[in-house]
Amino acid sequence: MSPSIAAGHTVETVLVEDLKRTTIVQYAGASGDYNPLHSDEVFTTKVAGYPSVFAHGMLTMGMTGRLVTDLVGAENVTSFGGRFTSQVFPGDTLTGKLVVDSVDDGIASMTVTTTNQDGVVVFAGQAKGKV
Repeated sequence: MSPSIAAGHTVETVLVEDLKRTTIVQYAGASGDYNPLHSDEVFTTKVAGYPSVFAHGMLTMGMTGRLVTDLVGAENVTSFGGRFTSQVFPGDTLTGKLVVDSVDDGIASMTVTTTNQDGVVVFAGQAKGKV
């Protein structure tokens, strides 16, 4: 186990500054998720009643996952999941935070959260990885 990966180890970083609509559309293409809530401003505001198009939850989760893979390596992640707790809109800046809760038998248990520029949690999850 790396001596720096122990209970209480914390990493916080900006995941994206000023999220662009282009990034959201690119993710739609990569994922195959063409739900109009993510790309059609008129549909999203006039029909669905949201203030604007918003990012796919899995885009937010993927950006958050970088905290985990940067710490333990993608090949060592044994689980990663969470909840999407608020929409992420174009222009948002997202900050991710990872806290190692425990390390037992070479497996780190971690809590991850992502917040927007207003301090609103947009993703909350857990991960485990070999260290």
